[in-house]
Amino acid sequence: MSAKKRILTGDRPTGKLHLGHYVGSVANRVRLQDQYECFFIVADLHTLTTKPEKEHITALHQNIHDLVLDNLSAGIDPEKSVIFLQSGVSETYELNLIFEMLTTVNRLERVPSLKDMAAAAQMGEVMPFGLLGYPVLQAADILLPRAHLVPVGKDNESHIEVTREIARRFNYLYGEVFPIPEALIGDVPSLIGVDGQAKMSKSLNNAIFLSDDEETVNQKVRGMFTDPNRIRADIPGRVEGNPVFIYHDAFNPNVEEVNDLKERYLVGKVGDVEVKRKLAKALNDFLTPFRERRAYYESKPGLVEEVLVTGTERMRAEAAETMGQVREAMGLYRLPVRVGQS
Repeated sequence: MSAKKRILTGDRPTGKLHLGHYVGSVANRVRLQDQYECFFIVADLHTLTTKPEKEHITALHQNIHDLVLDNLSAGIDPEKSVIFLQSGVSETYELNLIFEMLTTVNRLERVPSLKDMAAAAQMGEVMPFGLLGYPVLQAADILLPRAHLVPVGKDNESHIEVTREIARRFNYLYGEVFPIPEALIGDVPSLIGVDGQAKMSKSLNNAIFLSDDEETVNQKVRGMFTDPNRIRADIPGRVEGNPVFIYHDAFNPNVEEVNDLKERYLVGKVGDVEVKRKLAKALNDFLTPFRERRAYYESKPGLVEEVLVTGTERMRAEAAETMGQVREAMGLYRLPVRVGQS
């Protein structure tokens, strides 16, 4: 057993990862994988809370492959970190059921992001039981490997609080089994999309993906929302809240260049074309190592699947250890094992 503390985080395989995912969580995963024992979940069961239809489940196969590739291309090292499939760990279902007994409907109805998720999935006023229990299933994900830290985006912070409450409740009732995990919010808690209207999202078609090629990035940056009141380059513009400058601050390491662009933009001495051109270059420079790593992993048939199989087997072993502790702490009845019967 490692003496390191543990991380659990991950993503629903609903599509490829984008820059919002990177600044919200993935950057912290990469940064901390040498300091922590890391478990990264491909949360396919969570997709059923909003997309239970057969066609969506079938689409998961490619999405799972892409999600693993995205993590590897971002710098997650499969020799250091465990990448596993949520539905491949049967103990997930068992711990989820136990945790359902330790929270209330009223508490879950106060989780603000659930209504947003239902609205995004166009569910109207109907809240499926599975979606209401999303934070409980997430608690099972986090606590199965007995994680201490959860790198997440700002919109998942309230879910982690539910996990903390469930862990405390279990420990109070049955004995100390689970650590009380902390949420780690990214340096950019919520990245606005290229449309300047809402946070970056696959479903809103306002995302720059980690897998986008150079020309795609150039096109998306050229079409980015800026200051709507600035119709000419010689008109002083607004920097604060301007998506182009938000991206410069987040992804352009040349601080001197960014400050110069801001100063000239404020007094009407630089056009949007130059500001966007330099942003596109900064983003493409940032994404070049991602593209190189992605090409490497894509060139090795079966490698992605091997990473997922190996990681899921490792997580199964951890989950079995955790559930052994859970059953013992709770005093659950154990049936005798009959010897010599097939």
